[in-house]
Amino acid sequence: MTSPKISVLMPVRDEAHHLPAALTSLTRQTFDDWELIAVDDGSQDATLSILQKAANADQRIKVFKRPPAGLVASLNFGLERCRASLVARMDGDDICHPQRLERQYVAMQQDPKLDLLGCCVRHFPRPRLQAGMLAYEKWQNALLNQAQIERNLFVESPFAHPSVMYHKQKVTDLGGYRDMAWVEDYDLWLRMAETGARFARLPQTLLYWRDRPQRLTRTADNCSLDAFRRCKAHFLRRRWLADVGQVWLWGAGMEGKFWRKILNETGIEVSGWIDIDPRKIGQQIHRARVIAPEQIPIKHPPILICVGVRGARQQIRDYCNSSGLVEGQDYICVT
Repeated sequence: MTSPKISVLMPVRDEAHHLPAALTSLTRQTFDDWELIAVDDGSQDATLSILQKAANADQRIKVFKRPPAGLVASLNFGLERCRASLVARMDGDDICHPQRLERQYVAMQQDPKLDLLGCCVRHFPRPRLQAGMLAYEKWQNALLNQAQIERNLFVESPFAHPSVMYHKQKVTDLGGYRDMAWVEDYDLWLRMAETGARFARLPQTLLYWRDRPQRLTRTADNCSLDAFRRCKAHFLRRRWLADVGQVWLWGAGMEGKFWRKILNETGIEVSGWIDIDPRKIGQQIHRARVIAPEQIPIKHPPILICVGVRGARQQIRDYCNSSGLVEGQDYICVT
């Protein structure tokens, strides 16, 4: 049997309400040489019957029923069964633009060095979206090329998992997905980056990303802010902060203090703070002095930018760059 050009990987559990729309968006793709690897992770509703009915109507849809084992186990189970060299992720509650697979496939063919390609996403339904989610959508969609994605890798996860297409071999060479104390997709992006993977994003909005209270991003412990900080610290310790015993933190507020705690657990001491609040400058916080940005000496430990105020990151970057500090060498943004 000839392998399809794209395998769509969809682990799913109890998605009967939204699944028909997701499946319809696949069957309406302008690119038709695909297979759907749908892994039912112990659904208790009508999810399995919906998938089986769809498979009976379309031989490209392959359904696998498993006892509940969790998202990571279902992803790896499904990934093993993907026959195509290119894998497109999708969730059972999202909707693909009709040209999603075609545009991503063509772009991957045009640039064989690409390991992973995202696309712009749009959250829906819009009326109840909060400012933070809208800001995250705008930030993520602005990261189009390798340089933009690399410099923001430790700010937040740069890709919506169900929006990506990647080379299966690249992911399987890394051991597939891992069940860690943080989210499996961000963990994968950072492991790929360690190997020099090439990333990009198409500027077109090709995935409609459903937001709802039950979404794992909002409910799972491994999606918490603390879990993301620990994930970042883990990978920073392996690369940018390897063999480093001291850092400075730009931001002496609560976010900086969270980072100090996590860094201390990895054996890194915060020897200084940078802040613009005149009430803090000159103080000692956990035996480390707070200085103003203009007091940064020529020789200093690596600086982690960890200011949680929206909009502050770009202002700090502008200041650092105008002062001769090099991002990725002298400082790195982690918020």
